[in-house]
Amino acid sequence: MIERMADPAYKLPTLADLEALPPGIKGEIIEGVLYTMTRPRFRHQRATSAFVRGLSAPFDDGRDGPGGWWILPEPGIELTGSPEFSPDLAGWRRERLAVPPWDEAVKVVPDWICEILSPTTRRHDLVIKKPFYARIGVPYLWLVDLEARAIVTLRLEGGRWLELGTFSDETEARMEPFDQVAFDLGLWWARVE
Repeated sequence: MIERMADPAYKLPTLADLEALPPGIKGEIIEGVLYTMTRPRFRHQRATSAFVRGLSAPFDDGRDGPGGWWILPEPGIELTGSPEFSPDLAGWRRERLAVPPWDEAVKVVPDWICEILSPTTRRHDLVIKKPFYARIGVPYLWLVDLEARAIVTLRLEGGRWLELGTFSDETEARMEPFDQVAFDLGLWWARVE
């Protein structure tokens, strides 16, 4: 990547390159590289919906929980060198993002990201995105493995991911950074299957 960017003939990808992608293909530009993949399919989207539903009431809306977060599926995030990347889910503490940019890309590193590992995105999420999230300083990352019905929770410490735990069918799962509320993960999986 660094060699490519040092080459004067190399043209950094732009948002126009993303807009030119064919139907059914989505893309991200991460650290000056355009990555493309097929759009998420039904099961992946259903999992995203289940997780948004499980987290939004207590943390975004403040019902039966502390509130104080913005939780979004596939937000457009723009950082230097990465003008468009979009995790499956991202969350910002409202004290860090008091006024969200309603009609433009978010330009603040998320406080939490969740990636749902599917057959078409697993390698990209683990090999490209996981280290990228560490480099930009995302404090918490969840990796959801639909096949294993497992959620691996990670916290960034000293630039490295520390695995906090793996959760599956617990009825009282407390997962950082949302550990103020106990989740019944069996209900989340039921919404996916």
